[in-house]
Amino acid sequence: MRHNHLSIIALCTLIAVASGCSSDKAKETPGASHQEEIPAIEAVEVGLQTVDATGEYTATVEAFKTNNISSSSPNRIKRILVDVGARVAKGQKLVELDATGTDQLKVRLDNAQREYDRAVQLLKIGAGTQQSVDQLKTELDAQTKQYANLMENTYLVSPISGVVTARNYDPGDMTGSLPILTVEQIQPVKVMINISEAEYAKVKKGMKVNVNLDVYPDETFTGTVYLVHPSIDASTRTFTAEITIDNPQDRVIPGMFARVSILFGTTEHVVVPDRAVVKQTGSGKRFVYVYNPADSTVSYLPVELGQRLTDSYEITSGLEPGSLVVITGQTRLRDGSKARLFNKNENPSPTPNDSI
Repeated sequence: MRHNHLSIIALCTLIAVASGCSSDKAKETPGASHQEEIPAIEAVEVGLQTVDATGEYTATVEAFKTNNISSSSPNRIKRILVDVGARVAKGQKLVELDATGTDQLKVRLDNAQREYDRAVQLLKIGAGTQQSVDQLKTELDAQTKQYANLMENTYLVSPISGVVTARNYDPGDMTGSLPILTVEQIQPVKVMINISEAEYAKVKKGMKVNVNLDVYPDETFTGTVYLVHPSIDASTRTFTAEITIDNPQDRVIPGMFARVSILFGTTEHVVVPDRAVVKQTGSGKRFVYVYNPADSTVSYLPVELGQRLTDSYEITSGLEPGSLVVITGQTRLRDGSKARLFNKNENPSPTPNDSI
């Protein structure tokens, strides 16, 4: 019995030892499977490219000229001959004012003319004096001017060709501080933009620019630099340029939002695929990952974007030509982390959703 008891104890000891060994091996195996996998990436070498050097500006469309039709003195409006939206010509009568007193002035003018003519005839036959003729001529000139002023204020005419865009009174109203009508010339229209003083020498009268309007998203209009203001705003370090846009069909009207693009020449900058540029969450900043073959790591580089060029971006600062920029697999990357270039038989890590 004692021999059998010792055998059982020995057997149990062996089983326990074996179980312990198996348990240790089981603990070691999962550890090996949790080794961190180096992310696979795709990278391309970037270099300098010649790109257009353009300036982008926003502005509001304005009438080329604006004229307010007003009476020089308070008067009652007899008739308004046009309404808002009417196209008018230069010199066209727009408003008729009350002509009270016109008849009396006309009678006095006619009398002054007859008295002057009579004095001239008497002088010719030796029955009058030059002094009398000169005196009557002065009176005639005064009456003529007074009558002309009254007649001028009786009919108000348009000094420009354009469109009536505002009306503030009705017939029978007394004129006040507001203009009776507003006439705007909209053939052409214009936009006024503020440009950095660094570009002053590049902007010339007559140069062509592109103008885009939100209301016509699929069209680009051609504008012409009409005037370059000869002064720099000391507070903003900018100058003003006026751009005219031909408008034969009146499709462009004052108040529209415009984007103006001016070509200043060409320049050389690094250009990267758009997939390489990633937006930093919460800040709006842009960056790229650059692969370093020497130690198989990536570097996080903030960059300044220039123009969007179809499927790529101009980089104005932050990236050197010849760099290997990561275009796929940025999701698992951090500044200084290890990475490897993927081979053709595998797929790289996905590109982050916030890339642009």
